[in-house]
Amino acid sequence: MLIEELNQRSRTIFRQIVDTYILTGEPVGSRTLSQQLADPLSPASIRHVMADLEDSGLVYAPHKSAGRIPTQSGLRLFVDGMLEMGNLTKEERTNIRLQCQESGKNVEDMLTRATSLLSGLSHCASLVIAPKNDLPLKHIEFVYLNPTQALVVLVSENDDVENRVITIPLGLTPAALTQAGNYLNARLVGRTFAQAREQILKELDNQQAELDSLTQSLVAQGLAVWAGEQDKTFNGAHEHLIIRGQANLLEDMTAIQDLERVRRLFRDLESKKDLIKLLTNARAAEGVRIFIGSENNLFSLSDSSVIASPYMDGNNNILGVIGVIGPTRLDYARIIPLVDYTAKVIGKIL
Repeated sequence: MLIEELNQRSRTIFRQIVDTYILTGEPVGSRTLSQQLADPLSPASIRHVMADLEDSGLVYAPHKSAGRIPTQSGLRLFVDGMLEMGNLTKEERTNIRLQCQESGKNVEDMLTRATSLLSGLSHCASLVIAPKNDLPLKHIEFVYLNPTQALVVLVSENDDVENRVITIPLGLTPAALTQAGNYLNARLVGRTFAQAREQILKELDNQQAELDSLTQSLVAQGLAVWAGEQDKTFNGAHEHLIIRGQANLLEDMTAIQDLERVRRLFRDLESKKDLIKLLTNARAAEGVRIFIGSENNLFSLSDSSVIASPYMDGNNNILGVIGVIGPTRLDYARIIPLVDYTAKVIGKIL
């Protein structure tokens, strides 16, 4: 359904149902609505509108003779067409910025601080995904191991060190390893692997690289191994995941069924591979991405929502994703700008 298909009275009552449910977590009855609406309506008139909203699939009654709560489709309609976004206070913006800046160049510490702060401000669980391999490189070196193997040492700008053992052509000398390292350092340092790889491959294909055939083979082999690692990273094998604030999820329980929902959510959070896969879907978004309930398979049983945003460097290269997870009755108007601003602060610092 489109928001334009609702008349003004239906929109007003639907908005009030959603706002009250997000605030209390309880079904909203016609008597409660009659007391809340600015323009007085009788409970009977309100019940008639609520029945129409239920027929449209926007609300439902969880129990007989109970009030109504929004369906997941109703929440999606509300978020997409009726949500009035809140504004962060000057103090909140300053706090987020200073907390992230205090970590200096320690990226992991900054992301940990950001997720802890975000979980505190949102009263939900917060998570961040950070692929190490997306950071610009500081140094690359080939170390001779034996006639068929060499060690590739990669140092990123935040001083993270990663090693890869690669196969080298027979007859390759230690001097050729040094030459290959110098060649790549001149093109990779200060850039991410993805930024430099296309240029290097073009040089090799066009025979523009001043390297002998064996050294060119070594460079190509190193690029292939590193590209393979990046592909694995994208699929979740090497992603770095930080989760904070799970205890906040326990504070939101209003009934026994909420306890079971939170138990399911905790089990879902333990499935880090699937969680990373979900967050990876947010990479394609230009801004904040919102998953409500069964819109994502991972949290379909725990009735949870995820609000996530990618954070980017100065060249608009996506470095990772940060977000918040909680019940579907999240305070979307407040949390969406929180996630969006935090992602922008992280990207600006990086």
